[in-house]
Amino acid sequence: MTVSDAAFEAGKAALAADGDEGAFIRVAIQGGGCSGLQYKLDFDTEQREDDYIWEKDGLKLVVDGFSAVVLAGTLLDYASSLAGAGFQFVNPNAKKTCGCGSSFGY
Repeated sequence: MTVSDAAFEAGKAALAADGDEGAFIRVAIQGGGCSGLQYKLDFDTEQREDDYIWEKDGLKLVVDGFSAVVLAGTLLDYASSLAGAGFQFVNPNAKKTCGCGSSFGY
């Protein structure tokens, strides 16, 4: 997984706002949405045995083993527009997506 500069800055800001010392951002894939799978970003403090870790200048992202396979080659980006702001996943492994873009099929 690749992290854009915008996502890097937004992730650092989110962790700073959370204020939990030792917290990191967990990136995961979970079942749900109209296409079957959806992305999940959450704060966490517990690492697991099968986790993959990406760390740079105070930002730590952790991905479990299953999610890492699905996210291989994915760009994690952050965009801001009149419609809102948020993290976006550009996943070359997604075979189909729903109309709103919040879920995908693998």
